[in-house]
Amino acid sequence: MEKNQVRTRFAPSPTGYLHIGGLRTALYSYLYAKKTGGKFILRIEDTDQNRLVADSIDNILKTMKEAGLFYDEGPDVGGDYGPYIQSQRKNEYLKYAKILIEKGGAYYCFCSKERLENLPDANGARRYDKHCLSLSKEEVQKRIESGEPYVIRQNMPTEGISSYTDAVFGEISVKNEELEDNILIKSDGMPTYNFANVIDDHLMGINVVMRGTEYLTSTPKYNLLYDAFEWERPLYIHMPPIMRDKEHKLSKRDGAASYEDLIEKGYIKEAIINYIALLGWSPKNDKEKMSFEEMQQLFSIEGINRSPAIFDEIKLKWLNGLYIKEMDADKFLQLATPYLDKSKAAGKYDYTKLAKLIQGRVEALTEIADKVNFLEEFDNYDINLFENAKQKSSIDSAKKYLPKIISALTDLKQWDNTALYTVLTSLAANEGVKNSSILWTTRVAISGKESTPGGATELADLLGKEKALKRLNFSLNLLGKE
Repeated sequence: MEKNQVRTRFAPSPTGYLHIGGLRTALYSYLYAKKTGGKFILRIEDTDQNRLVADSIDNILKTMKEAGLFYDEGPDVGGDYGPYIQSQRKNEYLKYAKILIEKGGAYYCFCSKERLENLPDANGARRYDKHCLSLSKEEVQKRIESGEPYVIRQNMPTEGISSYTDAVFGEISVKNEELEDNILIKSDGMPTYNFANVIDDHLMGINVVMRGTEYLTSTPKYNLLYDAFEWERPLYIHMPPIMRDKEHKLSKRDGAASYEDLIEKGYIKEAIINYIALLGWSPKNDKEKMSFEEMQQLFSIEGINRSPAIFDEIKLKWLNGLYIKEMDADKFLQLATPYLDKSKAAGKYDYTKLAKLIQGRVEALTEIADKVNFLEEFDNYDINLFENAKQKSSIDSAKKYLPKIISALTDLKQWDNTALYTVLTSLAANEGVKNSSILWTTRVAISGKESTPGGATELADLLGKEKALKRLNFSLNLLGKE
């Protein structure tokens, strides 16, 4: 480990899909490490065995890589400070807990569940009363040897104030009398989060800790551990919460709380990462659409906000639309194909032409099916769609020009967008009307829709000559019934 090199970490618990808040922590930790020439470490914190969800670790690893957050050290890439899964480091925690006991910073506790439940209840909160702190070494040893279950608790000071400086929120102070003697080692021998993360951060050389504001007031507990071991404290960077609105935190119940939720909603990973970066941070130039490389260049602690970030899916969709519009056509075709395969137009049209038609008209990939389903949903429609003063079109003009449109297109030998446009605009010129009058009539007649992802000639080209003429004749017949 290089001296003074920044080492950040992301330490998720494998309890399900990666939440947006967790992904933001990973992103900021990654960006800060890369901006400073440091290292970014992934560590899995699975000490709470009761909350583990099958395949969660694999999901976390997959999401990190898919999002472009490639860690320098981690469970599947190794490193000099492994293992990087806490359950595989169990002996380390017990060793350091015993050292802490010798230093007076912790003690064995044998209190039963019943005793703990009968402790005085102060305003709805039961606080441990240091009952076992007074046990002699001899008594402790005797009870351990007899097989009596125990935990190891942190010995908190009861007077004074613990303070530290956070890089975003400034000086944070907590009265020591408010800090409870938390459990460090559980009765099953596994460490609690409060203890394991401090031990691991020190042993892995983590000197910058980034996490949510929910840890602002509990950080003094961790600092007391650092101080007891005479270890250097890390730099703390706490980030504001991500909210659904001004009063409610974003949660799994909101249906957009994880990376997978957003992918399923049709958002692309580049837009997701870009938007998550803006949830609590803004660059000095206030730029919103940024490449991953630009984020690395622009990221700074100074840009992290203190106020909560509101998750605005409308803004995410807008940003996603920008990414789609500016995307390479081949890449969009690749992303669009699975959605086209699930649409009513599946396998019936040229996907390259379809993708070109809709690329600038969708903000999320899940909109694709709705944009193309009309190609297979043609039936009776409201002929008032032909009435459009702006396009110089009416029902009467449609009745007049539709037979001429059908005739001109029936004689057309080369059926493509360019040839279709040429013949229809030539017809408009011959009739002495604006192009829009003929093109609007044609578009309504072959789509039965007021709004379509393409113009008249693009749609006709996509449908093909036989289907386009069939629809034109259907519309002529529909007008005749009026």
